[in-house]
Amino acid sequence: MIPAIVYAIPFFVLLVVVEALSYRFRPDDDELGYELRDALTSMSMGAGSQVIGLPWRVFAVLAYAALYSLAPWQLSASSGWTWVVLFFADDLAYYAFHRAHHRVRVLWAGHVVHHSSIRFNLSTALRQSWTPMTTLPFWLPLAVLGLPPWMILLQQSISLVYQFFLHTERVDKLWRPIEWVFNTPSHHRVHHGSNNVYLDRNYGGILIVWDRIFRTFEPEGERVVYGLTKNIDTHNPVRVAFHEYAAAWQDVREAPRWRDKAGHLFGPPGWSPEARAET
Repeated sequence: MIPAIVYAIPFFVLLVVVEALSYRFRPDDDELGYELRDALTSMSMGAGSQVIGLPWRVFAVLAYAALYSLAPWQLSASSGWTWVVLFFADDLAYYAFHRAHHRVRVLWAGHVVHHSSIRFNLSTALRQSWTPMTTLPFWLPLAVLGLPPWMILLQQSISLVYQFFLHTERVDKLWRPIEWVFNTPSHHRVHHGSNNVYLDRNYGGILIVWDRIFRTFEPEGERVVYGLTKNIDTHNPVRVAFHEYAAAWQDVREAPRWRDKAGHLFGPPGWSPEARAET
């Protein structure tokens, strides 16, 4: 099964080129713009994620279909209300997925790929994980709600297409009502910041209201410093994809107690026995 987002890839690449050219013709000293090796790494990560994700997507469809067949009711795609339920359910599922992948290290080990660039542009949106297996549990409840599997997959693609346009410094803050309800480039710049005030903020997909409700929202204020709190300084796609898994495994091997081994896997990124003892 070819996901709908695959058909958008040529347009993504074209828009990356257009944005990169915009920096040549309209440079901005306050924006980092593009660096060729960084952009190529992001595109390599995106291509790899699609290749690796294809067989896993088949398994995901089978899982959705199995739960959909067991759902107490099955919602009709011909009803407008089904699409409304789908939109909000998918966006809430994305918020839960995204927040968990920032707060649990074994999940962060896959998602860290997306945050590993010290630049922020449309190519950064393509810098995706090569380990998609941890996403499935967050969307399975949608099938249990009776939402058809093809609708779940379609809405996932729509959300990802929307989020592509969030990865830019070329767009300033938008009209205040839009900023209040929707995720915007300004909100997402905060999410990619390594500044202390911006860490673990603005997890939303299309909407920003979940962050407001669950108190994870932070407006853009001070200049955003992109990347990780400890940057990896590499353009090697394999290292980008797996460096945090290797670091986590090293910590687990060196931990003397089982509770500490578990902490290195299921605690938040940066967890350590020393930090736990201080709290």
